[in-house]
Amino acid sequence: MERYRDIGLKLTPQRVAILDFLQGNRKHPSAEDIYRAVHRKFPTMSLATVYTTLSALKEKGNVLELTLDPDKKRYDPETGLHNHLICVSCKRIVDVPDDVHVDLPDSVKQDFAIIKRHVEFYGLCPKCKKEHTTPVKEASDVRRS
Repeated sequence: MERYRDIGLKLTPQRVAILDFLQGNRKHPSAEDIYRAVHRKFPTMSLATVYTTLSALKEKGNVLELTLDPDKKRYDPETGLHNHLICVSCKRIVDVPDDVHVDLPDSVKQDFAIIKRHVEFYGLCPKCKKEHTTPVKEASDVRRS
């Protein structure tokens, strides 16, 4: 928790509960998911507290805001370089280690100096693949960020 104090985040009991929920969380929760989880312990806490905390964490580089799902933003406490695998059916997001590389050929870069990248892979998770009976859209039909 000291690292959050060091970046100037006031550590109220509600914020500590939000930080505890995010720590090591690999489910890429939305603000609403975080609120539902923490609200049980702090029933008087507002959704605005969650958004304010997430905004401060994002600003300081302690959480990534993911806009992979057009219906809601999701948050990732893993801020190191990595990519994502997204289920097009249930919207589950899984981290993909950075050692999975997708390099751009020089002819495609057009002399850009690449400073950051994020690759999204879309598909069906095992559960949805098992349950899915209709054809899945091809990758070219899926929204790209």
